Amino acid sequence: MTQRETSFVFYDTETTGTETAFDQILQFGAIRTDREFNEIDRFEIRSRLLPYIVPSPGAMCVTNVTIEQITDPTLPSHYEMVRQIRAKLLEWSPAVFIGHNSIRFDENLLRQALYKTLHNPYLTNMNGNCRTDSMRMIQAIARFVPDALDVPRNYRGNQVFKLDQLAPANGFDHDDAHDAIADVKATIYMCRLMAERVPNYWSGFIHFAQKAAVTDFVYEEEVFSLTDFYFSKPYSWIVTTLDANSGNKSEILVFDLSNNPDDLTVMSDEELMVRLETRPKPVRSVRANACPIILPYDDTPEDVRDALLPIDNLRQRAARIKKDSELSKRLFKAFSQIHELKEPSIHVENQIYDGFASDDDQALMDRFHDIDWSQRSALIEQISDKRLRTLGQRLVYVEAPDAMLKSTRAEYDVATARRLMSDDEVPWLTLPKALEQVGDMLNGVDDSKRVLLSDLRGYLTQCAEDASSLLA
Repeated sequence: MTQRETSFVFYDTETTGTETAFDQILQFGAIRTDREFNEIDRFEIRSRLLPYIVPSPGAMCVTNVTIEQITDPTLPSHYEMVRQIRAKLLEWSPAVFIGHNSIRFDENLLRQALYKTLHNPYLTNMNGNCRTDSMRMIQAIARFVPDALDVPRNYRGNQVFKLDQLAPANGFDHDDAHDAIADVKATIYMCRLMAERVPNYWSGFIHFAQKAAVTDFVYEEEVFSLTDFYFSKPYSWIVTTLDANSGNKSEILVFDLSNNPDDLTVMSDEELMVRLETRPKPVRSVRANACPIILPYDDTPEDVRDALLPIDNLRQRAARIKKDSELSKRLFKAFSQIHELKEPSIHVENQIYDGFASDDDQALMDRFHDIDWSQRSALIEQISDKRLRTLGQRLVYVEAPDAMLKSTRAEYDVATARRLMSDDEVPWLTLPKALEQVGDMLNGVDDSKRVLLSDLRGYLTQCAEDASSLLA
C-alpha cells in the first residue's frame, strides 16, 4: 500500500441527540494525517437544524450549543453540509477512517446523512476505504495490556471509556470536549499513545480495519479468539469459523468452542433455535467490515485460554463442527430464522439496510445533484426504490419548497407538524416530549444552563404553537 492509501482520517460529529437514525449531525470535524499522525489537512463544518427534527435538551446541555446557533440562517443547510463532507472525504480517499465510538454512533450518523441526501451511504468502507474505532481499540488494550493506558473508573468502580474522561486521564488537555475538532485531536492523541506503547496491537487493529484481512484471517485460522464489549465490559470466546451469512457476506458466523458439537446434534430444530438465543450463545457473528477484535489463539490472554479445554481438544471440536455439514446447515438455518423474526420497520430511516440501490437508481441519484431544484421532483419519481423516492421528495421539501406544487407543499407541512407533535410511541423526539424534558431539567441546573434551556423552551413552545395551528 502506498503512503496515500494508508493515511488516516480522524473524525467526529456533534449532533441533536443519540438516536442515530432520527437525529442529525450539527457539526462535523475531521483531520487527515499520515501514518505517524502528522497533520496533512483538516475540515470542519456546521449546519442548521432540519425543520422536522427536535434537538435533545440533554444533548444541547452537553455540547453547550444554543438554539440561536443551530437555527442561524447563515449556516449551510443539512444537505449543503453533507455535500461538502462527502466531497472532502472523497478527496481524502482512500484512507482508514477512525473515530471514537464511531462504529456504533458517528458512523451510523454519517451513513444516515448520506442515505437521506441520496448518496451511497457506505463511503467509509468502499473504493479502498476502511474503518476502525479508537474506543474499541482502547477497550481491547485495557483487556489485554491493562497497564498500557490509564483508564478512569466511575463511582461504581467500572472502567470509563468516554473520550472526555479518557483523554485527560492520559495527559491530554481536553477543555474543549464535545467540540468536533477538539474531540478529533483527543482521538489522535490516544491513538498515538497506543501506537507508541503497544505497537503490535496498534498495527493489528489497523490491519483488521480492512475487510479482506479479517476474512482471510478467520478462514485461515483453525481456532482463534473473538472479543467484544457489552456495557464497557469485555467478553472473550475461543471460536472457529463456520461460514459467511448467505444474506450478508460481511457477516461471518463462528462457533463458540466452549460448546460440544455433539450436544447440539441431538437437538430438534426448535430446541436449536432456543439454544442459539441462550447465553453463552454457541453461534456468534463477526462483522468483517466493523473492525472485530480477533487474535490468534497463541496471542489470546492466558485467563481466556485457561478457562477452556486444552488446545488439542478445541481443535478436535473445530474439526468436528467443520466436517458435520448437516449440523452447520441447521445452525445457519436457525440463526437466519431468529433474525428473520424481527419485524421490518415502517420508518424509512430504519430501512437503510433493506437493500442496495440498483445501478439505474444510483445513476438517477447522481444526476439529482447536478440539475436545478425545479427538475428534481420529476426525476425522483423515476427512481424505482420507494425508500429513495420518499427521501428525495422530503429533501426537495426541505431545500426548495417553492419548487413543489402548493398543494404538495401544504401536505408536507401538515405531515411535518404531525411528526413533531405525535402522541404515538415514535422513535424520534417530539416537541411535547422535549418540552417535558426541558421542564424537568430546569429545576437542577446552573445559571448558564438555565439560560440555554430557557431559550430552547421558548423556541420549542413557538414550534409547538405553529405545528398545532396547522393541525387545527
